[in-house]
Amino acid sequence: MEWDSDAESDLSSDGELEEFGEGSGFLLRKRGGGGGLPFPVDKLLQPAPCGFVVADALEPGNPIIYVNSVFEMVFGYRAEEVIGRNCRFLQCRGPFAKRRHPLVSPTVVSEIRRCLEKGIEFQGELLNFRKDGSPLMNRLRMTPIYGDEGAITHIIGIQVFTEVTLDLGPLPGSFAKESTTRTLDRCRFNVFEGGRKISSRGGFCGIMQLSDEVIAMKILSLLTPRDIASVGSVCLRFYELTNSEDLWRMVCQNAWGIETTRVLETVPGAKRLGWGRLARELTTLEAAAWRKLTVGGAVEPSRCNFSACAVGNRVVVFGGEGVNMQPMNDTFVLDLNSSNPEWQHVKVGSPPPGRWGHTLSSMSGSHLVLFGGCGRQGLLNDVFVLDLDAKLPTWHEILSLGPPVPRSWHSSCTLDGSKLIVSGGCADSGVLLSDTFLLDLAVEKPVWREIPAAWAPPSRLGHTLSVYGGRKILMFGGLAKSGPLRFRSSDVFTMDLGEEEPRWRCVTGSEMPGGGNPGGVAPPPRLDHVAVSLPGGRILVFGGSVAGLHSASQLYILDPTEEKPTWRILNVPGRPPRFAWGHSTCVVGGTRAIVLGGQTGEEWMLGELNELSLASSVL
Repeated sequence: MEWDSDAESDLSSDGELEEFGEGSGFLLRKRGGGGGLPFPVDKLLQPAPCGFVVADALEPGNPIIYVNSVFEMVFGYRAEEVIGRNCRFLQCRGPFAKRRHPLVSPTVVSEIRRCLEKGIEFQGELLNFRKDGSPLMNRLRMTPIYGDEGAITHIIGIQVFTEVTLDLGPLPGSFAKESTTRTLDRCRFNVFEGGRKISSRGGFCGIMQLSDEVIAMKILSLLTPRDIASVGSVCLRFYELTNSEDLWRMVCQNAWGIETTRVLETVPGAKRLGWGRLARELTTLEAAAWRKLTVGGAVEPSRCNFSACAVGNRVVVFGGEGVNMQPMNDTFVLDLNSSNPEWQHVKVGSPPPGRWGHTLSSMSGSHLVLFGGCGRQGLLNDVFVLDLDAKLPTWHEILSLGPPVPRSWHSSCTLDGSKLIVSGGCADSGVLLSDTFLLDLAVEKPVWREIPAAWAPPSRLGHTLSVYGGRKILMFGGLAKSGPLRFRSSDVFTMDLGEEEPRWRCVTGSEMPGGGNPGGVAPPPRLDHVAVSLPGGRILVFGGSVAGLHSASQLYILDPTEEKPTWRILNVPGRPPRFAWGHSTCVVGGTRAIVLGGQTGEEWMLGELNELSLASSVL
């Protein structure tokens, strides 16, 4: 016996064929002289309260290939939800349970397995569960169907159901099941017509048939903070779901990364503010404000061209150019979590040779990585790592193979907490560079790898390199080469290091530095500026050496994840840093951009600190 779709079969037989179930979605045929069918198909296909399931015995796991409407009505699953699954999922309570419920008889389950292995019919009662978790008893009859070659091709199950009363409690999970009436009320949609809001309950869309836990954990948590805010206005049920702090934390973690979320948890006042409000303020920047930061201590002796980065809520400064171009090699730390922050000169072991024009970047945990710069003997290409939380902090030189040429005024950043990216800069005799190198510090013997590219942005120095979207980098500005000339640039280039063959892409601008026509109000061309990576992938640009009378205190923001990235001016209240270039900056705790130093052309402002607060919790 065999079956196919409603279309007629082209099989021929010398014996008479009897057909059953025409119009039910398949045909069952019995060859003449083969005796009666192993089950009462003619009665089964009449309207009756019994389920009918067909499984493919030739595929691993015996997947379901057909269920009738009674099965759908009784269990609450639509056919497309169960096709391809093994029937054993009905022994689990709830659509996403992974294990058989303990009240399901293991003896009956073993008997079903034995009958399947031996290819014989099974009859018995088995506890099953509907989609909503309620129990019912399934009086099951399973019959194997043999093909022409004597192999079992399909298994047919006939199900007769009876209700059972068991006190099982609510479904597992942090979101309790609502009553039917309340669920209907909570799913009433907000619809706007002619400018006024009306309510519509209408029919259910598919998502409304899922549990609160599944909607929150499997769907809403994957959206962006801005999308969650929109979803919360759809209906009362979504409004209640999006008021969960646990959900908002997951949304922030998925959108911004685990490391950023971990750092945000250490920000004073963040818990009081709540993840929902924190996400809103860091997304809209509605609470952003400048303020002058007054701290104790000092970075002495005075210097310029130093480098700084953040480790958690601490600002770290290394090296710089002292009086008479003296290269410095000391380390200072400012703990902004302290009730009275002040600069501390940290005694470290094995300090690197003094330098200026270098880069200092943070890695995972409390580690820092230092690269390049200009020292007493000229340009450098060495690498040092420091663990700031070690009992005796000590700089360790990383001996690596295939290093890039020595350089200064380059740009660098870190990926995945252990990979150092270095780009561009100035080599011997003032030659500008356009190369990009990667060094994985997590391996035992690090090897520098140049990232090959068919095309690279014009050579430059004094530019910035920012990380966004996990493994993407953005290059902005700098003093770029154009033939025999050098111009300040406002071009933007990106590279996705997650690709198999990373390549530079031109977002705004062209091969001619400063020759682009970007969307929005683009920042004037500049170098020696600072760029801040915000949660969500946006890049904030501030300061720098700008030609003409443009104000370097103006903030510009760009979201490279947009389909058509557009520059926007961010107007922020408060007292911004003075017009200057040569600033150094870092983001502390994910909510505070600290701007250090700078040069006005007449004086160095090493003692000046300004804070751009991105969330009200730190004000």
